[in-house]
Amino acid sequence: MINTTLCYIEKDNKYLMLHCKKQNLNNDKWLGVGGKFEDKESPEDCVLRETLEETGLTLTSYQYRGIITFVSDKYETEYMHLFTADKWTGEIKECDEGELVWVDKSKIASLPIWEGDKIFFKLLDEKNEFFSLKLCYEGNTLVYAVLNGKPLLLC
Repeated sequence: MINTTLCYIEKDNKYLMLHCKKQNLNNDKWLGVGGKFEDKESPEDCVLRETLEETGLTLTSYQYRGIITFVSDKYETEYMHLFTADKWTGEIKECDEGELVWVDKSKIASLPIWEGDKIFFKLLDEKNEFFSLKLCYEGNTLVYAVLNGKPLLLC
């Protein structure tokens, strides 16, 4: 299993999004910033390091919002620790993993994102409490989702 972080930095009703150009399962998808844990890192250690590496920003106000369990028929199970942030120091730099763009929250659903991401974006907008979300994929298709132990109806 893999542990990762993902952070959505907020400003003026927009999120800083990464248009991924890496040749991996996220190629051409729009994501937050983050990555894999290094040895001995906590979720907070990882999100701070990954955000600095990818954006040049040092987070000064951030919140741990939830944990998302990705289950796939093709890839290893991933535990993604989800954060939002609203204060930082530094200037945005060029990212070698793709293009960093401020995207209006109302336009995110129209971008190429994972189906499960639409669920947690809704949770980020609606709820302040910590949540646990399990997303099960067959290939690139979301087939099952569970929020805080209760199955969700997929449309």
